[in-house]
Amino acid sequence: MNISYFTEEHELFRKSFREFLQKEVVPHIEKWEQTGIIDRFIWEKFGEMGYFGLAYPEKYGGMDLDLFYTVIFLEEMQHINSGGFAAAMWAHAYLAMTHVNKEGSEDIKQKYLTASINGEKIGCLCITEPFGGSDVAGMKSTAVKKGDKYILNGSKTFITNGVYSDYLVVAAKTNPELGNKGMSIFIVDRDTPGISATKLDKLGWRASDTGEIAFDNVEVPASNLMGEENKGFGYIMQHFALERLIMGINAHARAEFAIEYALDYMSERMAFGQTIDKFQALRHKVADLASQVEMSKVFNYNVAARLDNGEYVVKEATMSKLLSTKIADEVIYECLQFLGGYGYMEEYPMARLFRDSRLGPIGGGTSEILREIIAKMIIDNKEYKPAT
Repeated sequence: MNISYFTEEHELFRKSFREFLQKEVVPHIEKWEQTGIIDRFIWEKFGEMGYFGLAYPEKYGGMDLDLFYTVIFLEEMQHINSGGFAAAMWAHAYLAMTHVNKEGSEDIKQKYLTASINGEKIGCLCITEPFGGSDVAGMKSTAVKKGDKYILNGSKTFITNGVYSDYLVVAAKTNPELGNKGMSIFIVDRDTPGISATKLDKLGWRASDTGEIAFDNVEVPASNLMGEENKGFGYIMQHFALERLIMGINAHARAEFAIEYALDYMSERMAFGQTIDKFQALRHKVADLASQVEMSKVFNYNVAARLDNGEYVVKEATMSKLLSTKIADEVIYECLQFLGGYGYMEEYPMARLFRDSRLGPIGGGTSEILREIIAKMIIDNKEYKPAT
């Protein structure tokens, strides 16, 4: 237990959540990895247990707990070795739902946030576009107001929960002439006419459904606008800090899992008359890897504490994602090597870990983009301020 951040109540939650995952989730992981469809019942069970409401107001069925319950939620899901399942859960709870909670009207919160917390509705966040990638400001999708409706046109891609979700939180230009200052956020029901989705075939995160979504003259009620018109870019940027920190925490947790598994394997694998964890070359490699992971974990905890205290930690969260995902990739690469040929076999967990981890430096802003953001803040003294 790290007493600087985790109380006894936190650790009791970790124990109970770990038991829940082993009982309710792990028996189904292989099926979900193969089919790419997470059965609906598990969303409802997460909702029944309150896991989607950890960070949300009690008024809508949440628990309004501190951010370290979320840290535990993220870490434990990395330890069951399905990056896709974990992504589906946290993309719903911390991407889509964050916007609903922060920008949604009271009516929207009553309808969507409450149902999201109890697992009745699944959400997705639609920002990335086929020709935009990390360039959010270059978004092409438009929402033109006509009377009491907006007409939404455009496309999105690489959207987690993009195929099987019940509602979409969509960013689009409401005033294209203003560039990134003319962007707005909407909530749209999946069954609205004009929405189509295509499931993408991925290298990793196989359990989650990742979609390319098209909007063809989709009529969105004006009441489904979230926040102020033309303020969407600021909302998106503000919440990127949480998303990047989440991906940093995921990274240190999966790297820890990789080391734990590798050490178990090495303590049993015999070569030249001894277990391979006795060979100095491998022991010193483990020492290096564990040191890097521990440093990234402690840094991530510090950023989480500051975010929980209301600080706008966009620089630190960006650093968290940049370095933690890089370290995780390197750690898992080396841990796979420890297993030799078995590391390359799908029946062993390292192969999936290796594939799933590779998305870390890509999703949620590529490492190249993150380095430029950090450079602007450090070299050019660029200041980013919260939109609300």
